[in-house]
Amino acid sequence: MNVPGLVELPCKDSVARTISRLESLMKAKGLKVFCRIDQAEEAKAVGLTMPPMVLLIIGNPKFGIPFMLQHPSTAIDLPIKALIWEKSDGKVFLTFNSPEFLQERHGLPEPPFTAITDLLRSAVS
Repeated sequence: MNVPGLVELPCKDSVARTISRLESLMKAKGLKVFCRIDQAEEAKAVGLTMPPMVLLIIGNPKFGIPFMLQHPSTAIDLPIKALIWEKSDGKVFLTFNSPEFLQERHGLPEPPFTAITDLLRSAVS
């Protein structure tokens, strides 16, 4: 995609396997998976087709809620969203907002959520 503000990491496995590994990793670290949206299934439900694409919404309410109280604008970007998707050539990627983008967007003193983004990175390595 190469969109400013997004981190795009290649995945070695399928969308399904990457999602499974990512969900397990997040839960093992005490993070909550708030929602899993299978965009390809939603497309199928309305008679359209698309390659596999799943959006995970993840976070830690114990940390995120106080952070949103301190920086209310961050609520538009929280919880963290992780998109696992397959290109038309079959390559799979994990995409999420970069901490630096979120820092700039919300005028924060330092990049936020680096622990979660480190976990996201480890899910594809």
